[in-house]
Amino acid sequence: MAHKRFTRREFLRTLAVAGASGAAFSLASCTKAEREQFFQKHFLEMTEAEKKQTVKRLEERYLEQYRLAFSVSIQGAIPHTLWGYGLDLSRCIGCRRCVYGCVRENNLSRHNPQVQWIRVLRLKKGNLVDLEQAEHYYNPPEVPEEGYFYMPVQCQHCENPPCVKVCPVHATWKEPDGLVVVDYNWCIGCRYCIAACPYRGRTFNWSEPKLQKDEWNTQVHYLGNRPRIRNVVDKCTFCIQRVRNGRYPACVEACPTGTRKFGNLLDPDSEIRYLIDHKRVFRLKEDLNTEPKFYYFFAE
Repeated sequence: MAHKRFTRREFLRTLAVAGASGAAFSLASCTKAEREQFFQKHFLEMTEAEKKQTVKRLEERYLEQYRLAFSVSIQGAIPHTLWGYGLDLSRCIGCRRCVYGCVRENNLSRHNPQVQWIRVLRLKKGNLVDLEQAEHYYNPPEVPEEGYFYMPVQCQHCENPPCVKVCPVHATWKEPDGLVVVDYNWCIGCRYCIAACPYRGRTFNWSEPKLQKDEWNTQVHYLGNRPRIRNVVDKCTFCIQRVRNGRYPACVEACPTGTRKFGNLLDPDSEIRYLIDHKRVFRLKEDLNTEPKFYYFFAE
């Protein structure tokens, strides 16, 4: 008989409805590996040995489930680094190459349901930036279109993230390098973080990602693009699996016009610092005191 995978959210629901005996019965039906996964410590409380054991268990599970050899990284933050993002609104042509690159790199579901961490908004020129009037689902024969400009929006990796504050189980937090991450194994799927985010920077996984075997990126990070569990929340991580290995986020590399910039905000000689110091920059909803590390600017 096929074994049904069991999530933390479902365990809590069983506990609330059927009590401890019902929850114990549900756990008894799990495999040994799933019980170990369910009762594992919070990622920040694990020793290095426990992290390696967790990674080993995940790689074995992915090999069994997807018939692919995943390599799960637990690489930590680079010292003296605070990641920041810049986006040149005068160059963006609305082609959505960034979206496609992100989907491929981060193992986002491409089928039903489709999941995307980047939204490209179309706005009319000549008006103040009014996101309430922006179009998400434009589909012209060609881009860019006369009379419009485009604004990609994704997780802003706030210095003061409201999503972190509302999480009742501390499944999301800000790393030392400024990246706001989620531990999928700790998330209970309550979606408080989705409600709290003023940028619509988070998505809910109603099911596990649906990808063909040749669509998977098997080089993953525990806090990033590894296969998600259903009924949990995920988000853009600035491609944690790439930037902690000296590479740009996938959306930066995919952009054909050089619209996207990325670098270390603590490095006075970095490109991102030059842009902040010399261009007309702004951040979305600065009045909310979230202190985003995502800067929009106009080159001209």
